[in-house]
This record gives sequence, structure tokens and C-alpha cells, in this order.
Amino acid sequence: MKIRSRFLFILLITSVILVGCGKSGGIGEISPNTLTVLAGSELKDLEPLLADIEKNSGYRLAMRYVGTLDGAEMLMSGEKTDLAWFSHVKYISLLPDANNRIVAQEKIMLSPVVLGVKESKAQAWGWMNNSDLTWRDIENKASSNELHYAMTNPTSSNSGFSALVGVAAALSGSGEALQTKDINNEELQKFFQGQTLTAGSSGWLADSYIKEQDRLEGIINYESVLLRLNDGGQLKEKLHLVYPKEGIITADYPLMLINGEKRQAYDKVVAYLRSPDFQKKLMDTTLNRPIVPQVKLSDKFSTQMLVELPFPSSLEVVDTILFSYLDKQRIPAHAFFVLDVSGSMRGNGLDQLKVALNNLTGEDQSLTGQFARFRDRERITLIPFNDKVLETRDFQIQGVDTKGQSMAEIRDYVTNLQANGGTAIYWSLAQAYQLAAEAKQKDPNRYYSIVLMSDGENTDGINQDQFLNIYRKLPEDVRNIKTFTILFGNADVDTMTKIAQATGGQVFDGQKQSLNFIFKQIRGYQ
Repeated sequence: MKIRSRFLFILLITSVILVGCGKSGGIGEISPNTLTVLAGSELKDLEPLLADIEKNSGYRLAMRYVGTLDGAEMLMSGEKTDLAWFSHVKYISLLPDANNRIVAQEKIMLSPVVLGVKESKAQAWGWMNNSDLTWRDIENKASSNELHYAMTNPTSSNSGFSALVGVAAALSGSGEALQTKDINNEELQKFFQGQTLTAGSSGWLADSYIKEQDRLEGIINYESVLLRLNDGGQLKEKLHLVYPKEGIITADYPLMLINGEKRQAYDKVVAYLRSPDFQKKLMDTTLNRPIVPQVKLSDKFSTQMLVELPFPSSLEVVDTILFSYLDKQRIPAHAFFVLDVSGSMRGNGLDQLKVALNNLTGEDQSLTGQFARFRDRERITLIPFNDKVLETRDFQIQGVDTKGQSMAEIRDYVTNLQANGGTAIYWSLAQAYQLAAEAKQKDPNRYYSIVLMSDGENTDGINQDQFLNIYRKLPEDVRNIKTFTILFGNADVDTMTKIAQATGGQVFDGQKQSLNFIFKQIRGYQ
């Protein structure tokens, strides 16, 4: 087995078992009756039940929610925790070294990854009460520009990865565990023509679908997430859930014992979590399927027989699936980086920025850096600013060689950045939207996004109201381009939050995490 494949696979575990881009949650004081849990962020849905778990098992679960790109590395590098609770564990079985950390595991609940389609579309397409639908049927609607859907980035979120594996297996037509030779890039490219909205976490994707439901026909996510969307009262039209007959991949949320000294406590917690009483509460509260047969399935769930697709049996296949998605199958991206190089960034601030950007060219050799770097076919626009917009440069990434000309050109450009002058946040962002509008008009078949990083307050150029007035006058397809803002140094939190909210983006806190870490997180949304 190649060392590179082993490293990439560990990173895959990041994508598969740790969903979301949330910050780590505080554990607080640790008592003898407390079990620390390294948990995927979607398990926040269990918080209403934590007191019940403590009352009936005698143990408090101190949930530490970890981000998608750092959680798996924490676990694999020996992070101290009593338990780990993620959406899957089957992937770890492919990596013997990882199995050494898991003392025991028990599945707790089930949630297949499926497609939700607006009921009117499902009715028009003959998909209602149709158990013969296939992934190819979905592909045909996507490639014909009839189905525009939301799906997470497979290298950042398990729901997206599960969908990718399922589609790749189904379109291969082999009927067996997927092999490298079976991956049909041409068909997969057609399928992903419909992926109009991406994200680094399943929760953010669901929230964004609500905001953008008028321009989307569907969303791929956990069944539990889709059912909660239907029950949430925020959809103009409910989703019809599609379970392709070839099969799906199901998250089974195993609770894993990491600290062998806590075996007795673990057994008591598992016994209650798998009790019919709790399984019923779990189903009613989170809309995850119960794992035990004694609990009758709620009528909210489809009674269609679910076929589980075989998971790839080698690291080489996993490696190939993910890189093929990034470099060949998905709609290529065009990312605009609006970068504060004002005088306050002089010194350590500018140094951190240069490291973070250069790491995206392949200089970051860590496990998480492999998938986060700039990808083949991608366009990158760097827009540095102080009291005005400085020299703007476009880069076209050619190939996947991190030592190639395009990566070298980016590194040269970044190395020459200098810090001085004031801070024209809104004017620079307005210029970024103008450039994005021009690029989108020339090449509409890309996924566009903007990243705004600043370490201070707006001191020059237009103000917030003037920017919002410019933004509201942009064509609708340009307004759909999201801005992801990064807080750094003494950045104005209110300014950066309002920009993200107005454009449908998200705020990332670079005041508590390194810029390098934050830039890698954002890559899951581009």
C-alpha cells in the first residue's frame, strides 16, 4: 500500500466521519461520572436528550464537537477522549493502524443519505410512489438542466461523500464493491452538473437550502435532515424523498470506546442508548431511524426496502473517487480572495496570510492540506487591498502538480505582497463582485465564491449602506455568489457578520484559530 494513499485515506476519514465546520464545544469540569466524547457536529441534535441519558445511565456525556478537517487527525494522533461518536466507522477498518484506537463500538441509530426533491417536480417527473427510480434517472434530470440540487463537498462532509460513493457505485454497473477501473468519470460529470450549491457541512447546507429554495429543485443529505426540513415550517414546498433502487449508503453512528479504562461506564451508556425507550425518544426527537427492531418505525419514514451499496474495499479506490470528483467530475470553481494588506497587517499578520495562501498551492503536506489545495480546472483571483484595490491577478490551475507553473505563479505573487495604508473593505468587496459578475457572464458554468479577510475596521471608500445598495442592484445570479468572511486581528465582528449574512455566506473566526486552519475550512465551501 502506498504511503500517500494511507495518508489520503486518513484524511478521508475526516470527510466521512466528522461532519460540519463548527468550533469545538467546551467540556467544562470533568467529574468521575463524566465521559468525554469527540463527536461529529451533527450530533448537536442530541443535546435535548443528554440530560435524559445522564439520568438513566448515570453518566454525563461531555460532547466536544470538532470541525470536519481537524477532528480525525486529532483522533488518529492520540487525542485523549473516552468515547468517539461519528457517523461511520467502516472506513477505519481499511486502515489497521486506526483500529488500534477503538476498544469497542456499538451502532446507535441509522440515517441513509438520499435525495429530496420538491413534490411538484417529483409529481411532474413521475417520481411519486415510484420504487423503480435509479441514480441514472437522477443523473438524466441533472444533466438536462432540470434538476439543480444542493450537496456537501465529499472531501469535507460524510453526506456528500456517501452520495458520491453511492452514485459512483451505481453508475459503474458492476454490482460489486467499486474498483478504480469501474469509476465512470463521464457519467459522474453529468450527474454533478446539477450540483448548484455546495458546503462543508450538512447543517449549513440545509440552512442554505431554505434560503435558496426558489432556485433549487432538490437537496442530497441525511434522511433525518430532510425530514426535519419538511417538519420545520420554512419550506414553501415539501420534499419528496427518493431512495434509488440500486441502493444507498447509510450512516449508522457507532459509539466508540477509546479509553479502555471506561469500559464499564461505556457499557451502561450503550445499554441505555440501545434500549427501546431511548430509541423511541431518539427517533421522535431527531428523526433518525432506530437501530433496534423492537421500536416500530414512525410513519414519517418510507417503508421502501433500503438496499445498502457495498463500500470500496481499498484505499486506492477511495483516493481515486475523491480526487476524480475534485479534478474531473464537479463543476469547476472560481474563487475570489479579497485580502486585507493594510498597515495593521504588517509583520506577523501578513506572514500568516502568506503561509495560509501558499499552503493552498500544495506547500501544506499535512493530511488535511492534500484535499484543501487548489484543484485542476479551478480559477483563482487574488484581490489585495488597503485603502484601495491593489494589483489583481487571475490564475488558472492546470493539472494537479503542486510544483507546476500556476502554483508557482501564485506563490510568487503572494510572496511579494506588502502591508501598508488604510482599509477599504466595502469598496474592495464591491470590486470583487464586479469582477465576479464579468467572469460569470463569460463563463457561467463555474461555481463562484468570494472570501473576504480583514483584520480591522473599514476606514476608506464606501460605507456599508453604499455597498449593500450596489449589491442589491446586481443581477440575481451574481447576488447568489456568497461571501465567506474571516475575522482576524481586530476585525470588526459586526461588519464581517453582516456581510456574510447579506450574501448568504458564513463567518469564520481566525481570531481563535490560525489563518491556515481557517482557509482550509473554507475550501469545503468552494
